[in-house]
Amino acid sequence: MTTALGRPAIALLLPPAERTPVTDELRRAGFDPITVVDSHELEALLVTRRDVRVGVLDVDGDPDDAAEAWTHLHKGSRGIAALLVVNPATLDRLDLAAPGHEDDEYLTRPYSAESIRWRVEAMVIRASTAAGVSGDTYVTDGDWSHRGQLVAVFNPKGGVGKTTVSVNLAAALVARGKRVLLVDADTVTGHVPSSLGMDAVPSVTDSWRDELDGGPVLSFDEQASTHSSGLKILPLTSSPIHTEILDPERVAAAIIAARRTTDIVIVDLHPSYSPLNRAVLDAADRILLPVTPDLPAIRAAVKLVDVAEELGLRDRLGLVINRANSGVSVADLEKTTGLPAIALIRSGGMLMVRAVNEGRTLVEMAPKEKITGDFLALADTVIGVAVPSKSGLRLFGRQVARA
Repeated sequence: MTTALGRPAIALLLPPAERTPVTDELRRAGFDPITVVDSHELEALLVTRRDVRVGVLDVDGDPDDAAEAWTHLHKGSRGIAALLVVNPATLDRLDLAAPGHEDDEYLTRPYSAESIRWRVEAMVIRASTAAGVSGDTYVTDGDWSHRGQLVAVFNPKGGVGKTTVSVNLAAALVARGKRVLLVDADTVTGHVPSSLGMDAVPSVTDSWRDELDGGPVLSFDEQASTHSSGLKILPLTSSPIHTEILDPERVAAAIIAARRTTDIVIVDLHPSYSPLNRAVLDAADRILLPVTPDLPAIRAAVKLVDVAEELGLRDRLGLVINRANSGVSVADLEKTTGLPAIALIRSGGMLMVRAVNEGRTLVEMAPKEKITGDFLALADTVIGVAVPSKSGLRLFGRQVARA
């Protein structure tokens, strides 16, 4: 079944004062918002509209009616995710340990219409991914059923070649015919644009500030700039000073949404365990851990493995040994970190310096060099290995968001 407008339908059971701004925001974002006044209207809607993907429910006004509405969303085989909007005092009284649907989420008041949009978009993408494409699936201008990979490149220690790996892996994937978006999420020392010889590249901070002033609402794909190699890049910011607009949850939701129009999203992270990094790591399908064969880098990698184990992320880690032809042996690195190496990148020497100085990738400048072959092999691994299971862990699952 396809909707008349060809857009994902969102059912809204909200107080009258909140309906209009949320409806307008969702419509601008490409959804088909449908308001209902109570659980009975919602039940009737779900009989006639099989394309509803999320229900946004007010819990405070009439808790009994909200509970009935929740039941209709999850009745039988529907399994429609619910975004439950509550006041903090109400939330404190809710029994979060009670049985619920695994895709349900909570949002506390006060909230903005934009925060509803960010959350709904992430929930719709998850629902589309889980359902796959069938005769009951809607069709949109942007393919909501498409799910590209999200690859985070991270090491809590700097100087291990994170950006080098990110840039040249991304270029190698483009050479393999993939649509790639490279997000420079190092808000402190990020230099993806400069390493590619790109000056004054628009950032997410620029776009979101423009949006606050009445500018257009743009996806990450629309904000991105294109390098001569065909790679799309998008820095979160051009300055480490004014980053307050980069809400970690919104950034993560926008990155998740970018997978609709991209085969692979690569995120180059700052070496820290900041809330922003945590949000991206939680959302990532795989986490590449670049490590150089020196003691400080190895210690940082071992620490990351311990942290990943605690956070339930260990099965997504992949060890990338940079400058692999110098220092500690590969076998010793694997034994010490407890991770098998998925790629060995030899030292690039002056070739790498030249590439950065010229703002070019190795695939462009030296396609036949051995180090370029190393990155192409890593690209093949990323393409060819199935996305690992997250064991039920999700970025937003039953997590309370403070708008």
